[in-house]
Amino acid sequence: MCLPETVASNEDYTKIVDTSDEWIRTRTGMRERHISDGSPEYLMSVQSAKEAIADAGLTAEDIDLIIHTSVTPDYITPSMSCIVQGLLGASNAACIDINCACAAFVYALDMARRYLITGDHKNILIISTELLSKITDYEDRSTCVLFGDGSASCVVSASEGLFASYLGADGTGAHTLFARSFPIDNVFSEVKSLRDFDGFVDWKERKIYMDGREVYKFATKAMADAVQKAAEKAGISVEEIDHIAAHQANIRILETAASKLNLPLEKFYTNLEHYGNTSSASIPICLNEMNRKGILKKGDKVCVVGFGAGLIYGAAIFEWNKD
Repeated sequence: MCLPETVASNEDYTKIVDTSDEWIRTRTGMRERHISDGSPEYLMSVQSAKEAIADAGLTAEDIDLIIHTSVTPDYITPSMSCIVQGLLGASNAACIDINCACAAFVYALDMARRYLITGDHKNILIISTELLSKITDYEDRSTCVLFGDGSASCVVSASEGLFASYLGADGTGAHTLFARSFPIDNVFSEVKSLRDFDGFVDWKERKIYMDGREVYKFATKAMADAVQKAAEKAGISVEEIDHIAAHQANIRILETAASKLNLPLEKFYTNLEHYGNTSSASIPICLNEMNRKGILKKGDKVCVVGFGAGLIYGAAIFEWNKD
């Protein structure tokens, strides 16, 4: 993984909005987060990708496909995956970008598995990088304290063992969490559906808007449902899952999801107190730390589960096959 050097504590936010360290900790579980200095996102992507390739014992030329996930790409076009491919020298890799918000790593993992099944690809690089500081409204105390920046990558290869996934979305809730890519021009004001989706006239351009209450209700239900349905597809009980690496959005969401699944919170790896919500990067950052700490053992049943804007959600269960 790769993180910006600058760390913003809860206390730092008290200087720009009406909040407190206690308010943030008790409502989110967060204490600090890493914030970019404005450097391009692709630099973090390249760094985390290099580490993942080296950890897999491969070279850049061994990568057949790159799947890059982000809601904050440096460019509309070309894709981040193409930029990174060129900088890595991964000349044999095809390139795909996806935007599945905070569930994107789960979607990318599912995509990678489907490509591996064909036999045309052997080593797939997944890169999840987010610079949420670019689209955070630092005048909105309810959201600005939540988000951090970061990148994490992994190489996925075919192996024997368990894999099952469950993916879903509820587009009727798209208006509860979003950020515009371009300003909405007045020409659209006559289109009722877009006005309804927009919901307000004076909203700041290209900043994150979130209806926290509605997203919380969706997230706690969607996470539990996705894990349960993925387990059913895998032919195992939820209790048989050894570790859950979930999207790190809010400690209360994780606690509620654990309760709904009748699982101890200890099965959920948590690190949001140090990184905040890093969108699609949060799950692979968890996996990286779990791997480095020796928490993951060969044969462990691991569940990754995420939810985010869209509203989108998904879970995948697989056996950890890395020695």
